[in-house]
This record gives sequence, C-alpha cells and structure tokens, in this order.
Amino acid sequence: MDNSKFFFAVDLGATSGRTILGTLADGKFSLEELTRFDNNLIQTGGHFYWDIYALYNEIIKGLKLVAQRQIDITSIGIDTWGVDFVCVGKDKALLRNPLAYRDPHTFGMMEEYFEKCVDKQKVYDITGIQFMNFNSLFQLYAMRRNGDSALENADKVLFVPDCLSYMLTGKMVCEYTIASTSQILDPRTKQLDEQLLASVGLTREHFGEMVNPATVIGTLTPEVQTITGLGAVPVIAVAGHDTGSAVAAVPARDEQFAYLSSGTWSLMGIETKEAVINDKSFEYNFTNEGGIEGTTRFLKNICGMWLYERCRKEWTDAPKSHTELQAEAMKVKPFQSLINPDDAVFANPASMVDAIQDYCRQTGQHVPEGYAEICRCIFDSLALRYRQVFGWLKEFASFPIQTLHIIGGGSLNEYLDQFTANSTGVEVLAGPQEGTAIGNIMLQAKACGAVGDIWEMRKIIGQSIEMKRFVPQDKELWDAAYEHYLEVVR
Repeated sequence: MDNSKFFFAVDLGATSGRTILGTLADGKFSLEELTRFDNNLIQTGGHFYWDIYALYNEIIKGLKLVAQRQIDITSIGIDTWGVDFVCVGKDKALLRNPLAYRDPHTFGMMEEYFEKCVDKQKVYDITGIQFMNFNSLFQLYAMRRNGDSALENADKVLFVPDCLSYMLTGKMVCEYTIASTSQILDPRTKQLDEQLLASVGLTREHFGEMVNPATVIGTLTPEVQTITGLGAVPVIAVAGHDTGSAVAAVPARDEQFAYLSSGTWSLMGIETKEAVINDKSFEYNFTNEGGIEGTTRFLKNICGMWLYERCRKEWTDAPKSHTELQAEAMKVKPFQSLINPDDAVFANPASMVDAIQDYCRQTGQHVPEGYAEICRCIFDSLALRYRQVFGWLKEFASFPIQTLHIIGGGSLNEYLDQFTANSTGVEVLAGPQEGTAIGNIMLQAKACGAVGDIWEMRKIIGQSIEMKRFVPQDKELWDAAYEHYLEVVR
C-alpha cells in the first residue's frame, strides 16, 4: 500500500521563485522542482514595485501542472522574503502592486522616525529587531508621510505570503514569522504592538488574525479550483518568512547548535525559547525573529555571497564555472587582503571590485588584483566575519554551541564551509541546500499530522539528505588571521 503524501511548496525569493512538489513516504522525503521563474521588479513613476499578480499567475501555473499530472496534493504552502506588504481595500481588492524593500522612499526615514515618533532604543526594546531602513515600520512611516494613496485607503495590510494565500483562499491572516520581520511585533507578547502601529496611523484591525506556522488558512476558492482543475485543497500558513522555513529544516540532533543560512545574505543565529533583548544585543544589532513552535530565531544578518556574485558579473576573464574560479582563488596567498563584509560601502556600489580594492587601499593592505585574489579576499573575510558573529552568539547562548549547520545554496561552497570550520573552531555540517523548500513542506506535513514536532521533522530531514562534515584545521593560522582582521576592519 502506497502511503505517500504530496505537498506543493511555493518558495519566492527577491530575484526568482519556484514551485516544488514534495513527497513524504516511509520516513523520508524527496523534492521535485515543477517550475522556476524570475521575480522582476517593476520600475515606474520613481518607485520599485513587486508584481504580485505575476507571482500569483506563476503559482497558478504550477498548480495547473499538478492537476494535469493528476497528483493528489495534500496541501499548499507559500514562503517569501520578509518585510514587504500589500494594501487591501474595503471591497477586498488589492489596491496596488506592493512597493519593494529596495525602493528608495525609505532612505533617511528611519532616522526621521526616531526623531519624530518613537526613539531608537524604545523601538528595539519593544521589537528586538535589528535596524534596517527597509523594515516594514519605516516603509509604513515613509508611505504615511508621503500621503501614499494605497495606505490611506487600506482596510487591511497583508504581508506578501499572506496576500498570496488570500488570493488563493479569500482568507486574510497574519502569519507570525513573517510579521516578526516588520519591526512592529513584540516577541514577548507575540502580537503587533499598538504604540508602533499608532505611530504610523494603523490599528490592530488593519491586520489579519495572527496564526502560527502549520495552521490551515482555508481551501482554494471555487474560482481557483475552476482555473487550476484542482479540488478544495487546503492552503497552510507555513513559516511564511523564507528564513523561518529554512531554519525549521536544520537537521540538528539536539538544541546545542547554531545555523548559518548561506545565500545572498548570510544569516547566523541560534534558536532560543525566549527573545534576547538587552543592551548587548542592541549594541551588536542582533535580531529576534519568529520561529516555529514558539521559538525565537536570534540572529544577525551578514552580507554573504552578494559580494562574490556582484564581482562575478564584473569579471570578464574569470572561468564561468564556480569550481574552476574558486580553485584558482585557493592558489592565492591567504589573508593578504581582508574586508568587513558588512561595511556600508559594499551595500550596493556601482562596482563591487572597485569598492573592495578601495577598502584595502584605504586600510593599508595589499590591493587585490584579478578575480582569484578578490575571490580569496571575499572568502577569507566572510569566514572571519562569521567567527566574529559566532563569538557574539556564544556570549548570548544559554548552552554550549557544539555544531554549526550551514544550509541554503551557499552550503555547496566547500572551500567556504572548510574556512568557516577553521575560523569558528567548531564542527560544520553542510546541507541541505534546499532548506527553505524542505521546511515549507515539513510544516505542511505537520499541519496534516504526517509528522509530529520539530524534532521529528529534523530527524526525517537528517535521514533524507547527505550532509558534509568539516572539522576545524590550522588553528594557529586562523587565530593569527583573526587578530589581523580585527586590526584592519573598520
């Protein structure tokens, strides 16, 4: 007797999206990518928007494919990037495509908000969220200040995954993990904060019912059933924030671990039972985001493979193959050029190559020339920055951190995996690459009772994938490099 269950996951990033079929059978899962598509920004009228209708259409395409193949899916789950939201009118219609977090309308708004509304320390004390100018709070402030017509006419505000679920089901919710990215939610009460809402002219009624991951939102509307050829399939609130779903997929054996979700951004953190909000977390600008089963993802955002990918677009003579390019970088003398990956100059420079070279020049270091030296500079610097943040995490953790799990696309970079083990001095386990989709699917499986708690989920993941293990090497060399790093970084 076939006991397979099928789940449909939508995983949307800031540049591309995918629909994925997950199969769970006999204590193991497998994934099949159904569709892949671009997530294109629309630039018009001096603003950048996401095309929410195009994303909806791509979900519909994936669902049609499932119907054509006569696959009996158990449920659907959607995860996306954080902070962005859609305004909905009294007539239940979307008022406009949502502004994107890359839109310049928030430049300078964070500082103005602190001056005119609620001071910086108070905002952190309430939310425990690290400060970035594009957080939802500052987007809302900018829109209110500028007389934004969508916000002025909004009856509801839906975060992006909640909006797409609404388009499929007609039901409006506010999923906890995505709401936690907004800098409006209090992680102690696990509710949106009334004072912060009032500061941008909103009330709690402007948002849907707060729901936790693995909650059934509703079923496909009759309209969507007709369009796709599917029946009344349930749509599940998974961890709507993609990092929340990714961390749910960390195949840890116990609680004594840290994680590094490695991609364009590197997110390094631990799972805690309570939010960590104090003077030290404020000083280090750590964030407290919602996790599954009531946990908090205490983490720090680190500029990750953005540096490497931006340089790759500029290099005209570098091998196209990551393997060949990185192998050339490994021939270069280590630690002769180091940068702070999180320096503001690397946020979005006209030329990343020039920005790295200028940084090294201004800090009196060897100026890296050519793709191999610059690549080596990036990998060395990322590993040393990881050590710095890892050291801070150890100060906050109530347990000894025995293992660092690297998940996401960056886990495939075995050079950086080994460097990270060397730098941090702990065992590194790399994988899964598809953490976000796996977490999404596992939370759907939890919603239907196919798996129990988070530890059963993680056990199944550990049984289904092959992790690569990296043990620390060259301790004295990396200790000396770290001392040098601390001297040169700004």
